[in-house]
Amino acid sequence: EGRLVELLMPAPDHGVEDPEAAQRRMRTREKLREKLRNGELEERRITIRVPDRSSPLLEIFSRSGLEDFNVQMGNMPGMLGQLGSRGAREREASIREARGILHAEETDKLLDMEKVIEEAKRRAQTEGIIFIDEIDKIAVRSERSHGPDVSREGVQRDLLPIVEGSAVNTRHGVIRTDHILFIAAGAFNISRPSDLIPEFQGRFPIRVELASLGQEDFERILREPDSSLLKQYSELIRAEGCEVDFSDDAVAEIARVAFRANERAENIGARRLQTVMATLLEGVLFELPESGREKVTYTADDVRKIMDNILADEDLTRYIL
Repeated sequence: EGRLVELLMPAPDHGVEDPEAAQRRMRTREKLREKLRNGELEERRITIRVPDRSSPLLEIFSRSGLEDFNVQMGNMPGMLGQLGSRGAREREASIREARGILHAEETDKLLDMEKVIEEAKRRAQTEGIIFIDEIDKIAVRSERSHGPDVSREGVQRDLLPIVEGSAVNTRHGVIRTDHILFIAAGAFNISRPSDLIPEFQGRFPIRVELASLGQEDFERILREPDSSLLKQYSELIRAEGCEVDFSDDAVAEIARVAFRANERAENIGARRLQTVMATLLEGVLFELPESGREKVTYTADDVRKIMDNILADEDLTRYIL
């Protein structure tokens, strides 16, 4: 509150002011303070200085340090100069916005960042979990051992020391990975877990095979998330001045189409819903806003009318859905 009052009525630039002017200024500041407490100045615009939180130009994440990088030393002074030049910048904000920014600044001052970083490192080393997705993309099929497969094996060998346990250099210091839990996942549509190099397989001794998504799962994915595809497309169409409504049987039919498409073509999981929804709403999205429609309602019959012909043709299913 005191900083907001100071921004609204800064101290005079000249030296000591006369007692009468000081009294007037004090009364004005008290009035401003009372208005701030009553919320009467929330929309007034002021200029504040905020820290520049732009991301660093150079960030190193390596298990062995700079020796792994081919750095052009001639460019380093300029790069480091840009790293050190970050400070504060001025921006205009309302009192409401400025209050949150200033509150965050004052809260940061109460924190001992060195202790925070040390505690974060301790927790990362003792309780950390690292999830490696798309691990099947670096599997090497046994019948091929040249070209891209050589680089895939190289990636596995680079990851191996980190999974086994080693010291990794980060921007906040060295992190040891000995007690970090590593979880890997992949579809393995083309390759198999046994196509990974034996040493890498040995670091993931517990294997769990997940069941494919069913029609009920697709329905839940469409309905339950806060940012489900139904809500996203509803907001997209609303931006064109039109409302869209999906009946319960329409949602069930969309889930059925996605499930059938995964059975007939490659099983790509929940991503199939994106292609189904895009195909279903393609005509409406193309015509808006010129069509002037204010509301569109989809029933199960509407979904079947658009999707069944595509679903019946294997080529269309493969390349459209």
